[in-house]
Amino acid sequence: MRIAVVGAGWAGLACAVGAGERGHQVVVFEAARAPGGRARTLAVTLPDGREALLDNGQHILIGAYTETLGMMEKVGVRLDEVLLRMPLTLLRPDGNGLALPDWPAPWDAAAGIVSARGWDWRDKLSLLRAAAGWQRSGFRCPPQATVAQLSAGLTPRVQQQLIEPLCVAALNTPADQSSGEVFLRVLRDSLFGRGHGPWRGSNLLLPRQHLGELFPHAAQGWLEAHGAEVRSGARVRTISATDARCAVDGERFDAVVLACPAGEAARLARAAGPAGVSWATQAEALEHEAIATVYVTGGPRLAQPMLALEGGPAQFVFDRGQLGGPSGLLAFVASASEGGREELEPQVLAQASALGWAVQPLQTVVEKRATFACTPGLQRPPEAVAPRLWACGDYVAGPYPATLEGAVRSGLEVASLL
Repeated sequence: MRIAVVGAGWAGLACAVGAGERGHQVVVFEAARAPGGRARTLAVTLPDGREALLDNGQHILIGAYTETLGMMEKVGVRLDEVLLRMPLTLLRPDGNGLALPDWPAPWDAAAGIVSARGWDWRDKLSLLRAAAGWQRSGFRCPPQATVAQLSAGLTPRVQQQLIEPLCVAALNTPADQSSGEVFLRVLRDSLFGRGHGPWRGSNLLLPRQHLGELFPHAAQGWLEAHGAEVRSGARVRTISATDARCAVDGERFDAVVLACPAGEAARLARAAGPAGVSWATQAEALEHEAIATVYVTGGPRLAQPMLALEGGPAQFVFDRGQLGGPSGLLAFVASASEGGREELEPQVLAQASALGWAVQPLQTVVEKRATFACTPGLQRPPEAVAPRLWACGDYVAGPYPATLEGAVRSGLEVASLL
């Protein structure tokens, strides 16, 4: 069939590659000049006048992202070159926190909890008991349960230093508002599930190159080498879809896949009749959370490429100098952030100053609609929109929160349904 994919983010590119593998003729429409969607790259000028490529947000992958890592390999990306692998480590600047050994699951998690620095025996025992209970339940809970309710039996220190930062990193939603069901699914796959190839599911995979080189550029090259067409700078104005035919801006296709953000997909879906209007209403009902990344220069070399933080809006800081970037470049990440750049930037600088780091701001990026709010019992829009019209993306119905893995899985699922 002749397939139109509207959007060249990670979901759209995964769908296009999956459709191309099945012998379909694919045309990808991308409004921007480069692929990648929200996981994109931007150029900045360093204080010494050099140009550096940064991401619009610091992303983390884990070994359990089997579909994402497999797709990256498929399009020719060498994982060991673009990703730094390390056991799950959530240490703070003072050296306290959780660090898992490079052991098989579940022994790595158990050993990491027992040896966690800065926790007393009450903290460790409460987490071991909770983890055992989650495992006995098959990592399931009532659909309306929040993460805060799941962790009510944990000590305040474990909640504050582990559960809350893990929750906001994975679901980008505060623990008292986050879906316990989705959080347990992430814990199950990361701590007890299989990883990709020789990697463990819990392994942290930190990008050593900018996000464009991680997958989008290689995917575009793969598509063009296999006969697909990628049209950059081509914002779709209208679509039509009926039982008999569909079209993108008047151009005939056998099926159309909406792989653009929820708001844009809803705009286009409304032209597909009552079914499209119903789907658009559901997509527009999603609430969104912001993610802010504050890049600074003049920072120290950190003890780890990634450290957990307290006492400010940023939950994590990344040493870009250890990840292929210039020395002294740090990325502070504030998930589920509130406020704009003018408010967040001085707060993060104060957070760095409290640690004794004299840094200077370089670039602050606030993605106001970075993810959907992953709340309990959330009804996400389905893959099928209307006859011959489909949707994929990290916000479309699925088991994962708004992550790269969720986007890729959604794209591959729709490719299999075409």
